[in-house]
Amino acid sequence: MLASPGFFVLMVAVAICRGLRCSNMNTEDELVDGGSEYGSVWPLPQNVRISTVSFKLAGSAFQVVDSKDSTAGSSCSLLQNAYRRYYEYVFGNARNPADARRVTALGAPGLAELQVWITSPDPECDGYPRAASDESYELSVNQTYALLKAPKVWGALRGLETFSQLVYEDEHGAKTINATEISDFPRFAHRGVLLDSSRHFLPIKVILANLEAMAMNKFNVFHWHIVDDPSFPYFSRTFPQLSQQGAYHPYTHVYTPADVKMVIEFARLRGIRVVPEFDTPGHTQSWGKGQKDLLTPCYSGSSPSGTFGPVNPILNTTYDFMSQFFKEISTVFPDEYVHLGGDEVDFNCWRSNPDIQKFMDQQGFGGDYSMLESFYIQKLLDIVATTQKGYVIWQEVFDNGVKLKPDTLIHVWKGNQQQYQEEMAKVTSSGYQTLLSTPWYLNRISYGQDWRGIYKADPQHFNGTEAQKKLVIGGEACLWGEYVDATNLTPRLWPRASAVAERLWSAKDVTDLDDAYRRLSIHRCRMVERGIPAEPLFTSYCPREYRGI
Repeated sequence: MLASPGFFVLMVAVAICRGLRCSNMNTEDELVDGGSEYGSVWPLPQNVRISTVSFKLAGSAFQVVDSKDSTAGSSCSLLQNAYRRYYEYVFGNARNPADARRVTALGAPGLAELQVWITSPDPECDGYPRAASDESYELSVNQTYALLKAPKVWGALRGLETFSQLVYEDEHGAKTINATEISDFPRFAHRGVLLDSSRHFLPIKVILANLEAMAMNKFNVFHWHIVDDPSFPYFSRTFPQLSQQGAYHPYTHVYTPADVKMVIEFARLRGIRVVPEFDTPGHTQSWGKGQKDLLTPCYSGSSPSGTFGPVNPILNTTYDFMSQFFKEISTVFPDEYVHLGGDEVDFNCWRSNPDIQKFMDQQGFGGDYSMLESFYIQKLLDIVATTQKGYVIWQEVFDNGVKLKPDTLIHVWKGNQQQYQEEMAKVTSSGYQTLLSTPWYLNRISYGQDWRGIYKADPQHFNGTEAQKKLVIGGEACLWGEYVDATNLTPRLWPRASAVAERLWSAKDVTDLDDAYRRLSIHRCRMVERGIPAEPLFTSYCPREYRGI
């Protein structure tokens, strides 16, 4: 146990029931921190007890330190960076001596430090977060000190966020935290946000700000849909002409190798994986501007029309290019996975091209152009497999019967609720792991509190066995960029994506919309205070309104 038995005598049992770990709630005790019995923590931890017994924190005296038993000491730059970051979140940039005087004047017990104890022999300080990373942690707050215990640094990062959310200001303006016990871990291993930097170029500072917001909501995957039809902003060292010809501007609207490295490291320090998507054979118009003969010439009757369709799947040069390109990608992006797309391939251009028609006859494909797509995708998957990367593909690749490795990750995005639930059942019954995004396309907006519908969607709500449900490893909130750029991306994404975050982190039975509203309202103000222009849920105000303009 993290705290002494005497601590639990002090505890007013305010708990989430989780089987045998359920405590009785004293209904006469006032609720803490904003009206929710669970404080304002978002996403809600798996097991949490928050007491009405409170302690004060003085910024001039409080410190975050390594536990003497921790396997990650002062040499763990990831944690030292996080300690500074979360100290500033709680107390601001300066240690204010007035804080200590205020606490002394109130005569309240004070909390002097948070000890962080990494228990595993390998804390993974210098590594990158992985699909199987351990993000569990335990957090105990009592009068003597607070203790954050985690097997790996990734869990410590999540616990530091939770600790920062437990701190609030009392009626005198003093930083306060209640006696608390938390045991927490994510429900799903993959909790992602997709941003699209092709339809509109996203400045690096916007991407970094949203990585910060992702960490505040315990997301752990940045799905970077970096290129598409409109533009190719990724600067390739192997094929620099791709961005020179395919970006909106070859200098101002390009992600240099230094930019990409910065994003990956910024994300790593927050326990976030960066999974790039290079979608082919469709969505590739920008690729063709800088790579000759990559795209299929379309025909009007017996003559070329001057337009181009998907990647040309019948040329050996296509696969030579893809082999070199994805070899580079495998060295630039350290994650175990790359997203290969494979969605929305328009067959009309292939159908019009006489060379494609001849190839179809030779291969015995008849008029089934999904077989040609499968031919291309299979060759691409084989190429990527040689780079030792796993791959994620959109559901069409699975639907079209492409031969896939058993560990392929299928990303479901199409259809209404019934259709995507049927797709999830179909994919998992075939033994594949899957991600859900269909109900979480946040570029679709409506008037009112649409976060409620987002919150209700559950990736395991489909007809299937328990074994099938276990193949669902999470989901992603997607913000496509047709109508989104630096001016409106962040308020459109937050706090709506926060609803997805809780669904993917918290226990399955955390579904109380009224409690979620109370906590999310406070969490939205917390994001605003930290510089994230998250839009309001409804009529309300924040004690510290957004000052970014």
